[in-house]
Amino acid sequence: MISIEEIAVRLAIAAILGSIVGSERQRHEWAAGLRTHMLVCVGSALIMIVSMFGFGDVVNHPGIVLDPSRVAAQVVSGIGFLGAGTILFLRREVVRGLTTAAGLWTVAAVGLACGGGLYFAAGLTTAIVFVILAIMKPLETKFFNKNKFNGVTLVLERKQVNLENIEAVFKDHGMKYTQISLSPSLEEDLDDMKISIQKVSLDKGNLLVIIEDMRKIKGVREVSFTVS
Repeated sequence: MISIEEIAVRLAIAAILGSIVGSERQRHEWAAGLRTHMLVCVGSALIMIVSMFGFGDVVNHPGIVLDPSRVAAQVVSGIGFLGAGTILFLRREVVRGLTTAAGLWTVAAVGLACGGGLYFAAGLTTAIVFVILAIMKPLETKFFNKNKFNGVTLVLERKQVNLENIEAVFKDHGMKYTQISLSPSLEEDLDDMKISIQKVSLDKGNLLVIIEDMRKIKGVREVSFTVS
């Protein structure tokens, strides 16, 4: 049987380790931030403790056979529902929140390790996760996003927009585009238009004016700029 002191230590360590990962997500103002990660980690630790020690009073009864891993194992699949809530499908090929969802799943595993008394594994995993979230992001942006899309994405009413009007806005603001692609939107009777632009030609000081001019074009529903 586990002591009260050991229970307190395991839950406290889970809360601390969860807060380390959560603080990094909180810094970027994600919905799943400090408190969410702490709760997931502590909850997972408690479930592990219950799974290991919560059925000691019946385990020796005739006809009762318990697998201490079965309750804890449900955390691995169950956390997926919470993670799914952090994923935002904004539009075609634009999905946000996958990293936060993966972080919650990993924090749940850290909590299980704390609940099982595997403090070194839990601490090392937390350190690795923090490095991945805090340090790898700038490196990823520097070395792997060189070909990232730079330009404007428009949601258009199908067959209602004159391309000459869009070109006129580009010309008025001294912007030059290199490629235009059109694909069906997820919503019926709408299209997604992606216009790649020369990065040096984009005047960020007039960005709001450019967006407003784009929105004034008949048939344009949404306007968004992406600049890496």
